[in-house]
Amino acid sequence: MAADEAEKARGKRAALCFAAIAVLLGLPLWWKTTETYRASLPDAQIARLDALAFQLTVPVAVVFAKGSLPAAQQRRLPFAEMREEETPLNLRTSVTARYETAYRSATAQEEAALALGTVQEADAALLPLQDGLLGSLTVYIVPEASSLLPQGVSVYIGKHRSAVVRGPPAAGDVLTAVNAQVRHIAQTMSFTPDSIAAALSDRVPLDKLGLDTRRPFKSSLGYEITFSLLNPDPKSHDVRWDIEAAVRGYVQPFLDKLSFVANFTVDSQILYYAMLGVTPRFDKDSSSFLLSAHSLPHVINPVEARLGSSAASLFPVLNFLLYVPERAHSPLYIQDRDGALVKTNAFHSPRWGGIMVYNVKHPAADEAPLPLRVDVDMVQVMEVFLAQLRLLFGISRAPLPREFLVENPGNTGLAAWELDCLLWARTVENVATVSTTLTSLAELLDKIGNIVIKDDVASEVYRAVAAVQQALGELAAGRLGAAFQASKEAVTSSERAFFDPSLLHLLYFPDDQKFAIYIPLFLPMAVPLLLSLAKMLREAGRRGKEPAKAD
Repeated sequence: MAADEAEKARGKRAALCFAAIAVLLGLPLWWKTTETYRASLPDAQIARLDALAFQLTVPVAVVFAKGSLPAAQQRRLPFAEMREEETPLNLRTSVTARYETAYRSATAQEEAALALGTVQEADAALLPLQDGLLGSLTVYIVPEASSLLPQGVSVYIGKHRSAVVRGPPAAGDVLTAVNAQVRHIAQTMSFTPDSIAAALSDRVPLDKLGLDTRRPFKSSLGYEITFSLLNPDPKSHDVRWDIEAAVRGYVQPFLDKLSFVANFTVDSQILYYAMLGVTPRFDKDSSSFLLSAHSLPHVINPVEARLGSSAASLFPVLNFLLYVPERAHSPLYIQDRDGALVKTNAFHSPRWGGIMVYNVKHPAADEAPLPLRVDVDMVQVMEVFLAQLRLLFGISRAPLPREFLVENPGNTGLAAWELDCLLWARTVENVATVSTTLTSLAELLDKIGNIVIKDDVASEVYRAVAAVQQALGELAAGRLGAAFQASKEAVTSSERAFFDPSLLHLLYFPDDQKFAIYIPLFLPMAVPLLLSLAKMLREAGRRGKEPAKAD
């Protein structure tokens, strides 16, 4: 009897020991080894980024040539003033344009440059005298009677970051009159409310956006440009094009200017038997074939299936197609919405590219054997493609008054101030993109607790937050180059964090799968322990109910 009691007591102690080990050691060890590691994130800073308050500072220098100011106002120089214009876009986004304007007299070297024969020569001579910082502007005021500007021109905007303005009559308040023109020039050569609203299109209601807002490509770290020659009738046309020399002479100088903005790769291809997919209409009056404006959207899809470049690309692809119509549909012309012929015989599609139709002059059937050799005039073609390339990057000039003369940028296809306009818009767009990416990532990680947050992901998030804050600070300080570089770094870090593969491992791991894994592991061990503990509790309850024995 005593041996049975001792054996029962030993069994109870063993069960209690197993239960204690399982509860005090096993459960904490299991919990620690199976917990989801989640590095800390700057949630408070990310939440503050959701409400963006841009402050864009433009340094402007106004230089007065001798005789452009009355003596009384000349004595006020030099001085500086600041003007702010706030544009609230919505409850979460506001933009404040700050123009820091410094007024001074021209130096002897600047006076000598402004005394040259033509304004183009003066613009070239003034370039070494300017600081040349990205985003900065210099406006030179010449006397009303100066012969530097052509007749009927009051404002000249050159290739660089300067403008020459014909001053008003010296009898009035010259400074007040000049300020109005400087404000117009500064917006033309930097940014306008419409250009900033287009850059923030994801945050602005559609009714506040212009029709051309969706035309340019979104900001990206890289772009791929593909030039394609479409020859649907190789039996009739032996088309030759020197695309390598054309790219080197026309496109590459433009891309060199944009090398600070993104990385570019350029390739070309020739596609035979590639049809447009739309049958043109024959016009008896002109003995030609016509493509109407409403049929142009149906041209792209059949051709795009033959290109095969965008599917494997990591970056946006810009397609430029030169189409030589088949002999049976020549000549082929494009009509606009009003029914008039398009001068360039080309059209472009927003965020896709452009197509140009290149007609061939066919001799009489008995004068030339087939296939007819066709040497493409690449000057004509590249002028059209370069104009389309500018539009697809959002480089377009707003309508200006007649008295404004804007210098042609030449073969580079891009003036220095136009590059600044692009950088202002892309910097603002990059900051807004990073804000959206980080906010979405923080909401996703907050909702799904199973997602592992590794240290390298957290470091990318911290790096993106620091870079975007730096970009905002540089914009407020008027340092456009540093601001854009910081915004690019912020985009890179935020995308690395958002698309990190480790975030997807447990993203679709529901709770029923956890039970399916852990029940076969813990149930065989837990059932004997629970039964033993339940038996001990029942025995303890019975002993408590038994009456005590009297001595």
